[in-house]
Amino acid sequence: MGKKLLSVRDSNRCIGCYSCMFACARVVHHSFSPHMSAVQVRTQGGLQGKFSVSVCRGCGEPQCEQACASGALTARSGGGVILDVDKCSGCGSCAKACPIGAIPLEEGLPIICKHCGVCAQFCPHSVLGLISCEEDLC
Repeated sequence: MGKKLLSVRDSNRCIGCYSCMFACARVVHHSFSPHMSAVQVRTQGGLQGKFSVSVCRGCGEPQCEQACASGALTARSGGGVILDVDKCSGCGSCAKACPIGAIPLEEGLPIICKHCGVCAQFCPHSVLGLISCEEDLC
């Protein structure tokens, strides 16, 4: 089975239920706090505005990995990165280096997307999904 990457299929369908955030936090990071989610849903323009959904896009040459001086991030086969928490210094350089701001920090540590798709399974409007990653495209 090939690698999969998380994708935002259609952010216009997002109703701001935060099911994706709660699923990621609870299932992947064993927390009840949506702050522990690798997926971030935010409003744009207050109550009348639409929602933006921020997730790791699985860069082939991740700038976050290059910015990590402690070597805590390593490139994941198929795109994205893998975090070694024991090596992480909590400096936040990875979050600053991410071109789309998809690395939230909680208590100084990055919350890194694993591209597992749990968030997509709990999204009632198919805003998120997993796509097959061809090695030459990722």
